[in-house]
Amino acid sequence: MGYESVVAAPAIQLIDEKGKFHEDALVEFGKAVKLSECGLSYAVVAIMGPQSSGKSTLLNHLFGTRFKEMDALEGRNQTTKGVWLQRADGITPCTLVMDLEGTDGRERGEDDTAFEKQSALFSLAVADIVLINLWCHDIGREQASNKPLLKTVFQVMTRLFSPRKTTLMFAVRDKTKTPMKILEPILRNDVQKIWDSVPKPGNHKDTPLTEFFNVEVTALSNYEEKEEQFMEEVRQLKQRFQNSVAPGGLAGDRRAVVPGSGFPFSAHEIWKVIKENKDLDLPAHKVMVATVRCDEIAHEKLQSLAKDEYWKKLDVDSRRGVVAGFGKKVSSILDKYTSQYDAEAGFFDEGVRTAKRNYLVSEALEMMQPNYDAVIGHHRAAALEKFRKDLKAAAESSDQEFAATVRQFSEEGLRSFDQACADASVPQASGAWNPSRAREKLTRDINAHAQSLRAERIQALTSKWEKHLEDGIGESVAALLDAAPPDSWASIRELVASEIDRATAALATALKGYEPSREEEAGILKGVSKHSRTIVEAKDREATSQALIRMKDRFQSTFGHDEDSLPRVWGDEHDIRAITKAARISALKMLAVIAALRLNPGATEDGVEDALLSLVNDSDASSESSESSNRGSPSNALASSAWPGVAPEDTMLTPTQCRSLWRQFRAETEYAISQALSAQEARRQGHSMLPPPWAVAAMVVLGFNEFMALLRNPIYLPIIFVAFLLARAVWVQLNLGRHFQYGVLPGVVSISSKYLPTVMGAFNEVVDAGTARPTAEATSNRRNHEVKLD
Repeated sequence: MGYESVVAAPAIQLIDEKGKFHEDALVEFGKAVKLSECGLSYAVVAIMGPQSSGKSTLLNHLFGTRFKEMDALEGRNQTTKGVWLQRADGITPCTLVMDLEGTDGRERGEDDTAFEKQSALFSLAVADIVLINLWCHDIGREQASNKPLLKTVFQVMTRLFSPRKTTLMFAVRDKTKTPMKILEPILRNDVQKIWDSVPKPGNHKDTPLTEFFNVEVTALSNYEEKEEQFMEEVRQLKQRFQNSVAPGGLAGDRRAVVPGSGFPFSAHEIWKVIKENKDLDLPAHKVMVATVRCDEIAHEKLQSLAKDEYWKKLDVDSRRGVVAGFGKKVSSILDKYTSQYDAEAGFFDEGVRTAKRNYLVSEALEMMQPNYDAVIGHHRAAALEKFRKDLKAAAESSDQEFAATVRQFSEEGLRSFDQACADASVPQASGAWNPSRAREKLTRDINAHAQSLRAERIQALTSKWEKHLEDGIGESVAALLDAAPPDSWASIRELVASEIDRATAALATALKGYEPSREEEAGILKGVSKHSRTIVEAKDREATSQALIRMKDRFQSTFGHDEDSLPRVWGDEHDIRAITKAARISALKMLAVIAALRLNPGATEDGVEDALLSLVNDSDASSESSESSNRGSPSNALASSAWPGVAPEDTMLTPTQCRSLWRQFRAETEYAISQALSAQEARRQGHSMLPPPWAVAAMVVLGFNEFMALLRNPIYLPIIFVAFLLARAVWVQLNLGRHFQYGVLPGVVSISSKYLPTVMGAFNEVVDAGTARPTAEATSNRRNHEVKLD
């Protein structure tokens, strides 16, 4: 709410500039605002601070009052004289606002400070909340922050009045980037030091500050430059004055409250006590005058520096990249403005002048430090980039001296960075600007990049020798697993050990230039050694993924070829059952080789092969039943989840998977066995084509009539011939001997479902053969078919 709001009563001058208390005006004011009806439910707020610091402006915006404000166009002079009083607008409960004459005013001169101390003590004795208006940049200073004034007021207050728990709210004006969490402890610490330093009467010798005062701190933006932000902060601060006398409010801890009807008399009596006290008539404000004027000069120089064209160009250049001679350029700018300050402030108090000069330099350096940090950052980035390029070029040329090269380029990079920092240093900022953090970061970045490149190069070396190791053992291991001789794994272990020794010896030589520790080198070489297992395992998994195909190939190689690797022509001399068993054993031995890894020297003895060979005896369901009842059989291993004597990580095919492969293998090789049996039977029948003599005599006697009928009707001859061919084809295709080997009834049932399709197919073939024109290819196929039939 702005100060244009309507107020209940106009402002009155409670105490004029000569120290006269206007009690009659206060009584009339009390009637106008109905103060007597408030009882204890009212609050008094006062403000104190330097002249022209914006006290009246703050009160008007904060409480909706209409105190006279300074007109900046008419110059900086005294606006408020004495003490003025008005009621706040829109604040509950009734709140009386006192605007005090500013301290350090030139109108009263250097030596007239008694009224300032008297009015300050009056505000602390009467008000429940005292706003102390000060500039942000004065925090931590002796004179400008009203420390001497507070010290005198505290000392007299402990002697004249009892503690009433006044709230001191420091209103920090024109706040800067410095966070309040840093400034607030400084203010509180300063107030505590003032309290501790003042001499106190015996009854208050050990009384803590908190018995007399509550200390609060708030910060406000610059009213002229950031008006909107200032108004928003004032609006938020105003909320804190609502219900200020309630428990927990700003004035909730006040004591010895005078009823509203007695406030005029009480205030008058307090002023009389203060006026009669001589201890407040203390030294002059010469120091304060110097403080204010030197502060103004310092701020003018800071504003001129911010607008300096040379500095603006240097500001832009420093943010873009490296600026040669940055330190000298900044130093020359600082010398220019500090010289101007010295010329204008030469006639003021030396201590204040020096303090404000240091303040000017400090503020200027604070403004310039981001540019210095940017320049140092550019130097750091340039040094790091040069280190990266040089190290990369050296590493690509040779790996032999990598560690020594890193040390050399690291020292060169840091030396170059130190020289750049010396060029960018500013004498006025010695101790304030320190490139040590940037140097530490550069060192960390250099070490991190060197470690990264080192790890990358070592990984490349490791990968290179792992590739050599893979080339050396990969194909050989694959060939051994494909052939699967009895000593497969012994040969694989010997091959792997030989290749590991060669690879690790060469890798150890290559690693010397990287200066690895013993533990690191041992870990790298161990990793390469372990890679051999990965290679062998990959090859074995590749073999197990084709286990069924490999078993069938091994079976066909043993079953279909003799000792001379020639295809078998099945005859009476071949024991198909024994050959089948030998072929199955050969396939299972091959499966036993690839079913588990055996890279450890002690992995030669396991029960994989014995367990798999026990499957050869499982030729029919009855034998399987007898096997399952035989708990001592080796085949019981196939019912477990792991092979005996084989670690889980070495298992490539579990017993369950092998048993499943065996069943599928038997099913898919059954046809080859039946074909061999058929061929053997056909060959056996081919050797005895004529029936026995008694059968010939019986056919002649019994078939005489049929023979005579055939001679009388020759047309029957081709019909009989076609019927013979059809019967012969059906016989061969149905393979009747195989169907009847398990008995007559199973054979009849088996043939009944295949007889009609087979007859129709054979008939169609005969018809096609009789009607189609024979070609050379057809003739060849027919001959081959006849050979197969034989």
